[in-house]
Amino acid sequence: MITPDAMMAFFVAALLLGIAPGPDNIFVLTQSALFGAGAGMVTTMGLVTGLCVHTTAVALGVAAIFQTSALAFTLLKTAGAGYLLWLAWLSFRAGASTAKIGQGEAAGGPAGATFPGYMTLYRRGIVMNVTNPKVSLFFLAFLPQFCDPARGSVAVQVLILGALFMLATIVVFWTVAALGGRLAVWFNRSQRGQIIMQRVAGSVFVALAAALLLSSR
Repeated sequence: MITPDAMMAFFVAALLLGIAPGPDNIFVLTQSALFGAGAGMVTTMGLVTGLCVHTTAVALGVAAIFQTSALAFTLLKTAGAGYLLWLAWLSFRAGASTAKIGQGEAAGGPAGATFPGYMTLYRRGIVMNVTNPKVSLFFLAFLPQFCDPARGSVAVQVLILGALFMLATIVVFWTVAALGGRLAVWFNRSQRGQIIMQRVAGSVFVALAAALLLSSR
């Protein structure tokens, strides 16, 4: 079993990695800035669900496929980039009424009629994370560093570390979502602010898609 000291060191490292600007926390910030803090928190849970997939893949050795197969890596990152470009298209074509959130969402409750829905945001988080092969490769390189074969099953240790990483992700990303929720309230005070936020979100999605397409193993 992993020692408490190793678990604490890993958790601190995971918190620092979560704070560093990256595609996932930028994605959470964008969604919460558009639809409120609750939306960002739900998106975070979708991303964490995706991390479950990556953690399991590393524990079972499946993630190594993306390290050895250029085709698998390219296909997955292309799918991820395509999804981000689709989200960008939705943002660019959205008007002020689409960006508007209801009073309930601003307070942390359900959004207005044009809100895409929490399940949609949850699915977006899953797809955003699962279709990024860089996450699997990162886990493949990062998690084993804190594992000790002399202390039992490496696969079990990887699953434990993955759970700690998810907890750190929730802590950091929910903080990001709370900050983004403040932006949502501010931007949704006017139609111009709503449209600006949608255009910014679309631009962010395009940038994330480009970064994913240009990424290499």
